[in-house]
Amino acid sequence: MKSITYDELKSGLAKELIKKKSSFSILGLSGKMSNAVELIEDQIENEGYSCRIYTYGRIAAAGGTLFGGITGLLGAASAIGMAAHNLATINPDFEVAKHLVDNKLVVTYEK
Repeated sequence: MKSITYDELKSGLAKELIKKKSSFSILGLSGKMSNAVELIEDQIENEGYSCRIYTYGRIAAAGGTLFGGITGLLGAASAIGMAAHNLATINPDFEVAKHLVDNKLVVTYEK
């Protein structure tokens, strides 16, 4: 899988990878994650593709809170929200995983 930087994302390299239906990662996004997500989503949609954006590991974290008290309620609400989001973005062309700990995005062509 090819890796690019935030500057390469802005330069149009990601757009070329999207046109080729390639999977790739965008590294070194400390403090730029939100901007990178917006840019990549726009580039994917401008090429006529659909995408699903999600936070990597969020499902596991929600599942871990399903048991017990108020955290159980929050975990259930979070799981319901994720399920609704997945239905709204069913069968996307690309998935974009936000790896918050690693400060990177992983863009995966799904079809």
